[in-house]
Amino acid sequence: MPPRFVDIHCHMLPGIDDGARDSADSLAMALLAVEEGIDTIVVTPHQLGGYVHNRGDEIRVRAVELQELLRAHGIPLRVLPGADVRIDDGMVEKLVSGEVLTVADKRRHVLLELPHELYQPLEPVLDALDSHNITGILTHPERNRGILSRPSLIEPLVERGCLMQVTAGSLAGGFGDAARALAERMCSRGLVHFIATDAHGARSRRPKIRDAYQRCVELAGVEAADAWCSSNPGLAVTGQAVPAGVTAVRPAKKTGWAFWKKAA
Repeated sequence: MPPRFVDIHCHMLPGIDDGARDSADSLAMALLAVEEGIDTIVVTPHQLGGYVHNRGDEIRVRAVELQELLRAHGIPLRVLPGADVRIDDGMVEKLVSGEVLTVADKRRHVLLELPHELYQPLEPVLDALDSHNITGILTHPERNRGILSRPSLIEPLVERGCLMQVTAGSLAGGFGDAARALAERMCSRGLVHFIATDAHGARSRRPKIRDAYQRCVELAGVEAADAWCSSNPGLAVTGQAVPAGVTAVRPAKKTGWAFWKKAA
């Protein structure tokens, strides 16, 4: 049996960004998440970039309100506050002050979002975060166009201590063949630390993770799949250190390496 899943990246707060439109949408997403085996979700509306109006205190209040709504409807899902943070000027200072949210508001890990169309060096950002004992988690690197054109960027970042979060839907082909191929190669090489839904609604980009978990088992083995979908996110939401570096993989079946070698 698969473990209970913890999702650290989900746009379930209603009416605050491009995720859930209203409370009914949030409830439908929550029901889908529970059906998938998710028992804890970090709600992560966008902050900074085009969403500078989203403030930390507002997200905290809305997360509590959503938890109360789920409880009133008997939906057994724990909700914690967080944010999908666009790398921007003043980001580190706002994380330290709490104006911009870390994962589960623990000030230990932060979801870092690059512009989708390009890659920009992350080392200065990671160094600045390190000085405040905050670890960066790069969200959906397999969907970033700059990284897709240069996947060799990933391994040095992992060796540097940057954590990687792959989108569950990428492993199912929901973001195209190139994103799926890179996500699979990252899993095969142990260059992953989290699988998250990055869900935005109940009809499209839904909070689905079970199929991605099974694919991770095939590509990297049960222990790695459990770590990426359950134990690592479980550590993050409690503010504990997540093992960095390359994950040991024991694939359930052989996988090809041609894409990675060619692209690198």
